[in-house]
Amino acid sequence: MHGLLNGRAWSGSARRRRILLAALALPAASLRAQPPRQRIVTVGGALTEIVYALGAEAALVGVDTTSLYPAAAQRLPSVGYARALSAEGVLSLAPTLLLHSQEAGPPAVLSQLAAARLPMERLDLDHRIEGLLAAARRVGRLTGHADAGERLATRLEAEFGQALSRVAARRGGAAPPRVLFVLSHSLAQVRIAGRDTAADAMIGLAGGRNALGDATGYKPLSPEAAIAAAPEVILCTEQGLQAAGGIDGLLQAPGLAATPAGRARRVVAMDALLLLGFGPRLPQAVATLADRLVGS
Repeated sequence: MHGLLNGRAWSGSARRRRILLAALALPAASLRAQPPRQRIVTVGGALTEIVYALGAEAALVGVDTTSLYPAAAQRLPSVGYARALSAEGVLSLAPTLLLHSQEAGPPAVLSQLAAARLPMERLDLDHRIEGLLAAARRVGRLTGHADAGERLATRLEAEFGQALSRVAARRGGAAPPRVLFVLSHSLAQVRIAGRDTAADAMIGLAGGRNALGDATGYKPLSPEAAIAAAPEVILCTEQGLQAAGGIDGLLQAPGLAATPAGRARRVVAMDALLLLGFGPRLPQAVATLADRLVGS
């Protein structure tokens, strides 16, 4: 009887040990069965904003220098300027996915990354709300946040409609102001924006009219071009205005002081990524610019 009890005790103890070991092994087996965690690099400030808006930022391992919002993005490793990437810099972060805008380059580097079999997804926002909504949905699917992508797109579409209604109400029946966007990193490098640019699209959405007319792309600023444009408002980025030395410094650029906007010192400045990024803050940017064009 004693031996039988001991045998039963040993047998029960052995079974418990086997069950315990099996239970301890379950988490490891479960982890092995799961796909590896995504490691995403974003090139394009708007795409980085979308990732954060989706709640997928835990997968981010690197961003480019235009990814300034939210502030947390600035604490991530940088792969450099969007148009001057290096394959080594991107691959050093061991990404499993590269999300990039049409500005990413140079093309040779993108070809090198493709040859390294890095999955890449190009998302063109095209300076349109439709591009932003499509990108929100696509990034949602790519990051495993498809439902969040749909919710974000639905919210942005509604907010954009509200922003356009606000623009119309602010303008009333008044003629749209002539707005000249000035891109100034320094007074030695001043350009103005024509059609097919983010600045042109934003001016139109906010109820203004591009003073540069039918010119396309970015053009060097000259006294003749400034005077011919005859802007009523000069639009620039806060970063550019600071680099120029404020309004007084900016008006030293060729011809600007002789324009109606220059004489009246009507200068509107906004954060570069908010104004030109066409990211999830687009409705906010449109409403803010419309208010400032009216109040300037």
